[in-house]
Amino acid sequence: MSDFDIEKRQTCIRDILDLAVKNGATQAEADVSVEDGYQVNIREGAVDTIGYHCNENLGITVYRGQRKGSVTTSAMDWVSLQEAVIRACQIAEFTQVDPCSGLADANLMATDLKDLDLYHEWNLNTKEAVKLALECEAKAKQLDGRIKSSEGVSVFNFKSFDVYGNTHGFIGSNKDTYQTISCSLIAEQNNRMERDYYYTCSRDPRDLDDIDKVAKQTVFRTVRRLNPQKIQTQKCPIIFEADVANSLISHFFAAISGGNLYRKRSFLLDCLDQSIFPEHINIFERPHQLKGWGSAMFDSDGVATMDKNFITAGVLTSYILDAYSARQLKRQTTGNADGVHNVYVSTSDKDLPQLLREMGNGLLVTELIGQGINLITGDYSRGAFGFWVENGEIQYPVSEVTIAGNLRDMFSHVACVGNDIDRRGNIQTGSILLESMMVAGI
Repeated sequence: MSDFDIEKRQTCIRDILDLAVKNGATQAEADVSVEDGYQVNIREGAVDTIGYHCNENLGITVYRGQRKGSVTTSAMDWVSLQEAVIRACQIAEFTQVDPCSGLADANLMATDLKDLDLYHEWNLNTKEAVKLALECEAKAKQLDGRIKSSEGVSVFNFKSFDVYGNTHGFIGSNKDTYQTISCSLIAEQNNRMERDYYYTCSRDPRDLDDIDKVAKQTVFRTVRRLNPQKIQTQKCPIIFEADVANSLISHFFAAISGGNLYRKRSFLLDCLDQSIFPEHINIFERPHQLKGWGSAMFDSDGVATMDKNFITAGVLTSYILDAYSARQLKRQTTGNADGVHNVYVSTSDKDLPQLLREMGNGLLVTELIGQGINLITGDYSRGAFGFWVENGEIQYPVSEVTIAGNLRDMFSHVACVGNDIDRRGNIQTGSILLESMMVAGI
């Protein structure tokens, strides 16, 4: 396994920054990242692949006034690192002057670097991982006679380590782990086949679902797709099930990200302090949650992260900015240089069955296909799989449909968010009920 020596990397960062200044840099920043782990894939009772990942690299960015030079290297001996610094300084002599370049302001650097409980090693070797995967697949195939084959079970076991420092005197480190077990199956009935999957993931292996649950959930999700029907083209209410609803929120975040805003590539340009969602919707960030998927005390600019609301009672109250995009927009960084950190969408007290009853007749979407999103106009069109609902009850699976609308309209017509939160990602939301969308069928 890789050497995760924090002090060694911190010393390396300091030496590199000192060397950059000696070679003419007015400012500099450097990052060392180490990744280590493996992935086991089995299929139909046999090992498919076992992949090991062990990587360390360093990125150095130097500024000569408002000229910038960057170099990345995976050669970590001191001679190679010196060469990388010198090349970055040479590049910065010739790049175009950019008045928005440079480090984030020194007074914004993080000072509280507490441990967020993100590192929990899974002492499972590859032989044990293969056994676990085989057991999971075998359990799944025994649960229902309609399961005819497996697309495989995968076990991931990864850890990573990162040290960032800059010439403001800031230096900080992050250390985290990631484990997952995923299963994919194929069911057959009436000479038609369907596939689906389920996965569990965690920073702490003790928080993973056991393989019995992984097997049962995969079987349930797969066989419920059998014998899909087509529906007529129509406008109707739609529920995005929780594990696909987060994609709607990710489109919202893309639209309020600094890079898209200053390039004028967003349908939410100049919409700060405007109503985007209904009043009952709040979307907020909590970057200091223990074991959180997006938890961090500082962003990749070294800026301190903080709790914030992006949507308050439906109103857009914050963009997503790093130091560079903030200067482009004549604003201050929001501490989101590497994206959002643990986002939550306010929910109602209704579970999914209650949400279905509130919808009455409409489409429950459980899978989205394709990437038909125009971020400039907000136009939205994606293939979908799901279930037709009548009188609040699921009637049958639905395939070969396309759902379409405009994201601005979709956001403003969110009728309800369920409390069935999918906690397996950085954006956590329950199922989302939209008042109406166009569904193209037959």
